[in-house]
Amino acid sequence: MRRQLAGSTVASAALAGLVLAGALAPSATAAPPEMPGKDLSKHVTGERVFKHLEAFQAIADAHGGNRAMGTSGYEASAEYVESVLRKSGYTPERQYFTFEQDVVDALALTAAGIEVPGPLYPAEFSPQTPQGGVTGPIVQPSDAMKHGCTAADWAGVDATGGVALVSRGSCAFSVKVLTASAAGAEAVIIYNNVSGPLNPTLGAEDPAYVPAVGISLEAGQAILAALADGGDPVATYDYQSHVEEFESFNVLASTRTGDPDNVVMLGAHLDSVEDGPGINDNGTGSAAILETAVQLARSGPLNNQVRFAWWGAEELGLIGSTHYVNDLVANDPEELDRIATYLNFDMVGSPNYTIGVYDANESTYDAPVPVPAGSVETEAVFTDYFDSIGQPWVDSEFSGRSDYQAFINNGIPASGLFTGADGIKTEEEAAIFGGTAGIRLDPNYHTPADDITNVDKTALDIMSRAIGHAAQKLAWSTEAINGVVPGGPGNS
Repeated sequence: MRRQLAGSTVASAALAGLVLAGALAPSATAAPPEMPGKDLSKHVTGERVFKHLEAFQAIADAHGGNRAMGTSGYEASAEYVESVLRKSGYTPERQYFTFEQDVVDALALTAAGIEVPGPLYPAEFSPQTPQGGVTGPIVQPSDAMKHGCTAADWAGVDATGGVALVSRGSCAFSVKVLTASAAGAEAVIIYNNVSGPLNPTLGAEDPAYVPAVGISLEAGQAILAALADGGDPVATYDYQSHVEEFESFNVLASTRTGDPDNVVMLGAHLDSVEDGPGINDNGTGSAAILETAVQLARSGPLNNQVRFAWWGAEELGLIGSTHYVNDLVANDPEELDRIATYLNFDMVGSPNYTIGVYDANESTYDAPVPVPAGSVETEAVFTDYFDSIGQPWVDSEFSGRSDYQAFINNGIPASGLFTGADGIKTEEEAAIFGGTAGIRLDPNYHTPADDITNVDKTALDIMSRAIGHAAQKLAWSTEAINGVVPGGPGNS
């Protein structure tokens, strides 16, 4: 999954409590509609999906420990997906695309006499340092939490020429960097306020930014301990990169039956980060839609065509899915209009999970763009199903953080499922779903520990069955979403 924006991905305690309370009361009228053929919620099981995850883990093990874009691990992952699809009667296709990306030439941080342990994440949209880096005294804001969000937090601090050391929290990363810069700092180190690495974004370019880097809570604590022990109160941050052009591809496959003028899309990104095998992020989503494709092919003729997409280069900025949509916008807008709705699955087996549904109706979170008509009805496919089986669920922010972004930006309805990344589990959520409050929903997010031993099989089974149900229901009818009546002209 793509990097986290500032703020949590879960509701506030008060809002989460309200959503959870609503989720606990199954709806008496929400039973899944009767559809022809076998019930895919009974056939797209966690056990079957897990077998695909075992294949992805074996691929990562055999290819340098990851399945990242441009690696042999990504190629092997795609070949596995294509092989399974062909055995089930599909004709998968690759959609190639090129893009430019920064390549790191130098990245290092020393502070208080120690070489700061990684991973180090240059903040997205922050400038590079000069060669040799930025060196200056370590300066901290005066507020108790060291958040450095306001000018008052720097009052009385001589930050001129310094390297600011601030904690995540209270305000956006961009605000921290701009405030420190205005106080005179030449660079900013932001350490996480929960265990694990920090991969910050500043949202957009701004000439007032200074070079900024995200580090883990543990690395921040190491710097603070070294300072307390009398370490040299100086830091050097060094970061340079250059731009190169890369090529990657999406894997696409459509059902042989169903109306090609009324298409239901299911998507999941296939690539991992370079730091690990990416089994939860996002082997789980990729495996779940793969097994859904297998089972849907065995379920008999469909009213609506279903198209599956395994996106490339998501971890580098939603590149594959954005290319797919932009290509249709530019070259085949009528084909874009044929997409009834898009369902996204990015992390559905998190070890400290919640059962999250993208909040298209904005009952908990305001969406960053106008929500396309039909998205609320798409969300209801999942929430009605969960209510009908007595499964609690919570809203997940409809933030555009994953591969549905390009779809909703171009008016295509969307929703999907999410068990959590670096959001923090609340006490209310722990009471409902189990797990541990106060830590991340996936403590292994974007690390080498995102492997098959850290996938929660209960979450995977719950979500896999819901994906199977949603695919089958929408292959049968999208009438609630776009008014297309089952069995109408063109259904086959």
